[in-house]
Amino acid sequence: MSQKDEFHNIDDPGDGLFRELAAGVTTRIFSGEQAMLSVVTLAPHAQGTLHHHPEEQWGVLLDGSAIRVQGDEEIAVKKGDFWRTPGNVPHTMRAGPNGARVLDIFSPPRPEYRKAGSGFGTT
Repeated sequence: MSQKDEFHNIDDPGDGLFRELAAGVTTRIFSGEQAMLSVVTLAPHAQGTLHHHPEEQWGVLLDGSAIRVQGDEEIAVKKGDFWRTPGNVPHTMRAGPNGARVLDIFSPPRPEYRKAGSGFGTT
């Protein structure tokens, strides 16, 4: 594998493994050996499905605004905010009026995200 294969662009819609998570919620996935990145795009007012998984997850709001649902709390987030979601904590995201874009980081990588498809996987 060329080292060039290890370089990507967060704004290139054709880069990464595409997955539709829910209506108006898509992601592009970049998987390594010990970590996985997911660039999630949410249409205005779109919402993911409440779900959980054993992997630790960090998120960064790159653009827009949203409500982060985590455990039994709803927390407003703005561009630049980031958070940690421990494994097995129920969570989702609800985009604001202009939509949102989130960078999620998983460790270890989520097996169900190593292939194209749809849905969040674990619920």
